[in-house]
Amino acid sequence: MPKVLIIDDDEQICKLLTKVFSKTGGQTFYQQTLKEGLANIFSATIDIVFLDVNLPDGNGLEAIEIIKQHPDAPEIIIITADGNVDGAELAMRSKAWDYISKEGSLKDFKFALDRAFEYRKQKQLNQLKKKIKRDAIIGESPLISICLDKVSKAANSDIPVVITGETGTGKELFSRAIHTNSNRSHGGFVVVDCAALPEHLVESTLFGHTKGAFTGADSDKPGLMKMADKGTLFLDEIGELPLNMQKKFLRALQEKEFRPVGGKNEVKSDFRLICATHRDLSKMVKENKFREDLYFRIFSMNIKLPPLKDREDDAVAIAQYLVTQKTASSENSCTMSTEFLEEIGSYEWPGNVRELITTINLVCSNAGPGSTLFPHHLSSHIRAFNIRNKFSLLDHGDAAAKNLSPDAKKVGRDLKFKAYIEQMKHDYLQALLSAAKGDIKESCRRSGLSRSQLYRLLQQHNINAL
Repeated sequence: MPKVLIIDDDEQICKLLTKVFSKTGGQTFYQQTLKEGLANIFSATIDIVFLDVNLPDGNGLEAIEIIKQHPDAPEIIIITADGNVDGAELAMRSKAWDYISKEGSLKDFKFALDRAFEYRKQKQLNQLKKKIKRDAIIGESPLISICLDKVSKAANSDIPVVITGETGTGKELFSRAIHTNSNRSHGGFVVVDCAALPEHLVESTLFGHTKGAFTGADSDKPGLMKMADKGTLFLDEIGELPLNMQKKFLRALQEKEFRPVGGKNEVKSDFRLICATHRDLSKMVKENKFREDLYFRIFSMNIKLPPLKDREDDAVAIAQYLVTQKTASSENSCTMSTEFLEEIGSYEWPGNVRELITTINLVCSNAGPGSTLFPHHLSSHIRAFNIRNKFSLLDHGDAAAKNLSPDAKKVGRDLKFKAYIEQMKHDYLQALLSAAKGDIKESCRRSGLSRSQLYRLLQQHNINAL
């Protein structure tokens, strides 16, 4: 039974659509402001949202990204009285299900609802079916869940995948997860670090060579592409692949055959390609540093890994996993104090998961077996960063509260959508701290936010945490 929400300031349209949709057997609700509509979405499970563009307190198109942050975001159908092509394009780029003019017939609305709900049922069914092997991918944050969903989809196909993200976010780990969950898992997972390959050895490393092809070639040697036959070829830092090799590699990728250096015959290899890079390949294409034809060939699917600082409580979960693994192997077994975990959750980890792993290994080694880890065990730069953040909240909180203008607390047609949303967040955070009497732990319990996420929001909105 679908749950449908209509967000439109025209009550006549709301009542008309409610009457039409109620005949489908589902539940239909409506709200006439964006604020009430968003509150409805984030407080209940909604399947389909019919969202007006021009609302008294904001723009529906700009609200799409906010709605998409919901862990189980509804399908969004934009409705408008304006035949705005730019608006329709923006809606499609934002992954809205459809864009319908209010001048259309009721059949158009009914058809859009039926199709969107059919799509949603199929999506939910596929999500129930998927059970992927995650290995050491730790975390349950919404952003990492999206990436794992893409891993599942990639594993069920044979198309090339490009995994992007900052250094240390786990690109090789996710690549291995795709391979492990694919029908090529029985084959090899062959890693090529393009950044570490000397330019004069790239071709022979990838394609192989025959005896006597060059000085030092004492025997025939298969290349890594041949070794990946029936398996997966992982090109790490593909942005470092020399331009003169990119054309040859593109042909090998398309034809699944190539000629070893010094060889006369073509060699076949049925491999699946996964690439990773921390660089902006589209920018490199514009700067003629990466071939456009290769770019479009490999970018069938992109999995963008989030930095650890945006992954809510995942840093704490990863730290707990690492320490548990050490305990299980009787290697420098330690326990972590609550204060230690709070410091882990508050730090932003510019080196991402790799930095966290190094940190845990170091503190466990320094503390010794059987020790309890306290903030004092952490590196001084981590503790300094966290204490600076806390004092920053103290310094700016009171001043920001005094400088709030009366108009900032009003909601009206003259307040821009983004400013309104930010004001909503600010008011919510102040009310949350007041209700919890300044207790951060209680604030986290009430809001469902992690400690690091709450601190970050308080800092962004210049609110005193104490």
